[in-house]
Amino acid sequence: MSTLHQISSAALRLLPAETGHGLALRGLSAGFGPRERADDFRILAQDICGLHFANPVAVSAGFDKNAAAIAGARRLGSGFVEIGGVTPRAQIGNPKPRLFRLAPDRAAINRMGFNNKGADAVLARVHAAQDGSTPLGVNLAANSDSADPAQDFIALVEKFAPAADFLTIDVSCPNSANGQVFLDPRALEDLLACLNIARDASSGSPVMFAKLTPDLEDAHLSELLEIMLTAKIDAITLCNTTTARPDSLQGSNATERGGLSGAPLFEMATEMLRKVYVQTDGAVPLIGVGGIMSGKDAYTKIRAGASLVQLYTGLVYEGPGLIQQIKHDVAEHLTLDGFANVSEAVGLEHRS
Repeated sequence: MSTLHQISSAALRLLPAETGHGLALRGLSAGFGPRERADDFRILAQDICGLHFANPVAVSAGFDKNAAAIAGARRLGSGFVEIGGVTPRAQIGNPKPRLFRLAPDRAAINRMGFNNKGADAVLARVHAAQDGSTPLGVNLAANSDSADPAQDFIALVEKFAPAADFLTIDVSCPNSANGQVFLDPRALEDLLACLNIARDASSGSPVMFAKLTPDLEDAHLSELLEIMLTAKIDAITLCNTTTARPDSLQGSNATERGGLSGAPLFEMATEMLRKVYVQTDGAVPLIGVGGIMSGKDAYTKIRAGASLVQLYTGLVYEGPGLIQQIKHDVAEHLTLDGFANVSEAVGLEHRS
């Protein structure tokens, strides 16, 4: 990463967390930041769920809720883009302050509450940005005050199915009143059945992902996975932020309510990734999220079972050049380990 980008990232960290995030998003939207190619490391390219990914690295949902900087995210060298979470109606989210850095821990806590401009406002931007260069996905969520959150998801699938390459059903947000209601197994079973019907009836046929929380007991996780496999979910994102608070946290904001992300989440999220890879016998592609701060972290996720990886908090502390650095480092790890393609390393530790 250039010295200018390092200085800019450091300056943003001097501002309140949400202010810094907003300025970073505006900068990307305006064309600032690194300009990298997605396809500069051929060893990283793979086809998953019928989509071509020039590399497995992207910014996670939550960074660009309103699809304001899709082109900017692509310029970072991302192999795909996911925007959102998007709700049917616009909502302001939770009261501020609601985003907090834990600098000594290289972590963050957020309780944003799906603040976004609503589906209609986001849809036009998604349509405009869909140029076929990289897969584009939309993270979907129910409104916090919705009396029928299942219908929210159905309406969102109907609206975005013709415009997106993949849709992520976010049933794991800890910061919204309806954010985790579909962690109830029967509710999830009914929801996925309805969404499959809605997708099949649409003019588009996007791949469908589901995003889970790390705060699940093993028996609960197994039950949810069985339902997802039966519903033929295309891929699973592991995982969202955690409400747990490790004893190791040193940041002054450690007691704030919300979801913890960043380095302290890495081991917890990666262990969940391992469990799901084993329980699904590697049959469902997994997206590894949580605590990725380096190429080594990303490669660990891949070896644990992730076909794709996403990061957000790492960008706060390492700057916008982190995606390119991760790509370089993962490609180097693959070459040193004797692999011709990243897909050969997925789940490697389970074969060892």
